Amino acid sequence: MSDLLYAEEEQALRAAVRDLLTDHCDAPGVIARTESDTPHHRALWKALTDGMGLAGLLVPEELDGQGATHREAAVVLEELGRAVAPVPYLTSAVVATEALLACGADDLLRELAAGTTIGALAVALNVAPGAAHRTVRHEDGLLHGELTGIADAAVADVLLVPAGDGGLYAVDAAAATVTPQTSLDLTRPLATVTLDGVQGRLLGDAGPAVHRALRAGAGLLASEQLGLADWALTETVRYLKERKQFNRPVGGFQALKHRLAQLWLEVVNLRAAARNAADALTTGEDIDVAVTVAQAYAAPVAVHAAEEALQLHGGLGMTWEHPVHLYLKRAKADSIAYGTAGAHREALAHLVDLHAP
Repeated sequence: MSDLLYAEEEQALRAAVRDLLTDHCDAPGVIARTESDTPHHRALWKALTDGMGLAGLLVPEELDGQGATHREAAVVLEELGRAVAPVPYLTSAVVATEALLACGADDLLRELAAGTTIGALAVALNVAPGAAHRTVRHEDGLLHGELTGIADAAVADVLLVPAGDGGLYAVDAAAATVTPQTSLDLTRPLATVTLDGVQGRLLGDAGPAVHRALRAGAGLLASEQLGLADWALTETVRYLKERKQFNRPVGGFQALKHRLAQLWLEVVNLRAAARNAADALTTGEDIDVAVTVAQAYAAPVAVHAAEEALQLHGGLGMTWEHPVHLYLKRAKADSIAYGTAGAHREALAHLVDLHAP
């Protein structure tokens, strides 16, 4: 049986990442970025990658990475979720990196591990592992077509593009037309990528690479959702202890205690599911089941936690200045990222041979 508790090294990593985010990623700063043309926090990305080497966690040491596991990457994502950090960690350091690992693209892996290059898999954010996705046309050595809903494409240096001929191609993002889309989650912007006769370098077979990338993305997204839900619970408890009504702390009212107790149970269960998914990705055992269980459970909990935070903060929670709206939007966007909870429940039914009547 795997140990799902956090190892000492993982706790040290958490503390280091949290300290960095406390210094560089305060809520007013994140809100200000969402109102600008540059929502991504480049300086924070540089600190995470240059300073701490976190972009290369999943890259082997011989390719200048950290040679760590998905468990460590999950801890980083918990902290990034807790801060709704506007950095392309999940999309570049996890999803694009996993696609390149499947193809054995060593040169690009070195660049992504260093954080000097940001990668984005040109598959819509809402596509579940194993689901159909759009491809572009490969004709006379050039790529033609349009792909929508690509997360963090606006900040990517290289796009990993699946083509109709079954290949996965590396495309210089500067050669593509990247048009921002209106995104609910302003901290993880989406874009349309248009390729009009663009050259691409064949990396390998798109099928297994995309599947591996989306599966890792879905599995580790649960850790981001856990961090988000944990922040929502912690902040709400703190606020209700301070806020007074009828001359007593609001948190003392039994109806609210029940709601918070229920939420605490959901967050604890989500931690178990998210840790199990990260551990399965690390060990290679029962990955599909662990990932679908985590995603089937994570989305409703993260959304519920953010909704409760919004409601229980009262009028304050409805203001733009308070960061809870960032968390609710991220939770809602995450609930359809890499497949909805319903899609994962359906996939789980097939995996364990329990079909609906």
